[in-house]
Amino acid sequence: MNNLKRSAILGHYAWGAFLLCAIFFFFVYPLVRLFFLSFQGKEGLTLSLYWNMLASARVQKGILNTIGIVAFSSLLSVTVGVFEAWLLAYTDIRGKSLLRALFLVPFVIPSYITSLAWSRMMGDSGFLSQILQSVLPPGFAVPTIYGWWGIVWVMGICNAPLAFMFCLSAMRKIPRELEWAARCSGCGPWETFFSVTLPQALPGIAGGALTVALAGIDNFGIPAFLGANKGVNVLSTLIYQEVMGFGPSAFGRAACLSVILGLLALLCCFVLWRLLGKSESLESMVPDMRSRVSLGKARWKVELFIWVFIVVTSLMPLVSMLAVSLVKAYGLRFVPGNITLDHFSFLFQNRKAVMALLNSFKLSLFTGFVALVIGSAAAYVRIRRPGNISRFIEAAFTLPYVLPGTVFALSMIITWIEPIPGWRPGIYGTATLLGMVYVVRFSALQLRATASALQQLDRSVEEAAATSGAGRAARWASIIIPLVATGLFSGFFMTAAHAFTELTVSSILGSVGSETIGMVVLNFEQSGNITVSCAFSVLALLLMGVFLIPGAILHRRNSIRG
Repeated sequence: MNNLKRSAILGHYAWGAFLLCAIFFFFVYPLVRLFFLSFQGKEGLTLSLYWNMLASARVQKGILNTIGIVAFSSLLSVTVGVFEAWLLAYTDIRGKSLLRALFLVPFVIPSYITSLAWSRMMGDSGFLSQILQSVLPPGFAVPTIYGWWGIVWVMGICNAPLAFMFCLSAMRKIPRELEWAARCSGCGPWETFFSVTLPQALPGIAGGALTVALAGIDNFGIPAFLGANKGVNVLSTLIYQEVMGFGPSAFGRAACLSVILGLLALLCCFVLWRLLGKSESLESMVPDMRSRVSLGKARWKVELFIWVFIVVTSLMPLVSMLAVSLVKAYGLRFVPGNITLDHFSFLFQNRKAVMALLNSFKLSLFTGFVALVIGSAAAYVRIRRPGNISRFIEAAFTLPYVLPGTVFALSMIITWIEPIPGWRPGIYGTATLLGMVYVVRFSALQLRATASALQQLDRSVEEAAATSGAGRAARWASIIIPLVATGLFSGFFMTAAHAFTELTVSSILGSVGSETIGMVVLNFEQSGNITVSCAFSVLALLLMGVFLIPGAILHRRNSIRG
């Protein structure tokens, strides 16, 4: 009997060790290989690649562009996010639920589609550009969305919802008694805002700013769509160019740039982690949903400004993209005689477009289901078995997601060309590798969603089932899954939606036969098929509803239950 018990214990530890090794191999090992590749030269380990890359004027400009664009776009995002959060948390404006949903639209839509939409509105022959050319005096330069400041603007608008969500949560938890005390002491509205409200909301604002900066560092689509024509490169596009350019030391140079970009991202993550750790006391506070400021007669003016802002920044670009997808040729006026559906019919007759749709659907469903299993298991270990091992698992799942997509994609190329010396599985450039990479990159989303749901499940329910003789499988089937199903499937739809329209990883790892929606949109745009790229983007947004609508409903139900 003791031998059987000892064998069971040894088997348990052996199985756990195997799983930890698998997690390390798939989630961490590629990044370790990427790091060491950046130091490899003909003479062994060396810093020569770094010196050569950092001495390049092109790389220096790319680093400065990255820092500058991220800094200014983050400032724009935080400014917009704080203003939107203050309006919803403090004022008595109407339609707050609808406005909250509309404020999140720029983040829900993939950034490369948003870039495409803005270029159709404010490009050289864009809808708004044509109107401005007809109104402004002759010779007056019409602003264009292409270039450095265009990237800043679009990136700032896309990432503003991140700052908004952080700030809204922080502002709703500020005790109103502090503000009352300031007003009773003779402080006016503005003085109260700057002396009480702003300092109290600072952890949320800073957390939002760092999250926005991290998203800006990771972004590839906006610089690729809006900067290529003007020669504006950031580190993510430089990595892409190095990988696509091949050459004897292309991967080494790309690895150097990836390490630099990855360090910037990890620095933001570290500061954000420390900041959130210091502001944990706010998590236990109940949000105050009541209005605190009456706008009085100015309310309709504020509401008008908000709706104009939403229309200009969220709806008009999308409408412009839809209009371009329906005209016979880019640049023609949107009048009945120029309207056609030929671009949409072309997509369904184009083998590459049809395969991209099928590939994206298959990859998204595969990613969603596999991440549902492994992400939920990791979340259970993290919540129910806290300790060093569970923290390692959480960090291993999170690392591929928080690192820029170009960095992670390159690490997977380097690893899976020859994972083990002498073994070449031959999956580079195939849908198999894309599916594997999607699972590794997006499983963190499922882990977070499941962990949030498990935190709402009282441990005593599981203990009662175990006392009644239910095994682990029975507890999952009859207790855990039914009670946290909303959170589980909310994470599934969120993960699948991210995989469905992914661009950064697939643009580097994909090849002929494994194209995805993002790749084909980028190819159509780069080849000058502007109307077709717009039509494909419109179609992709419509199909995203298959994942986004159920996910949003389940997320809302889970939030209400919590």
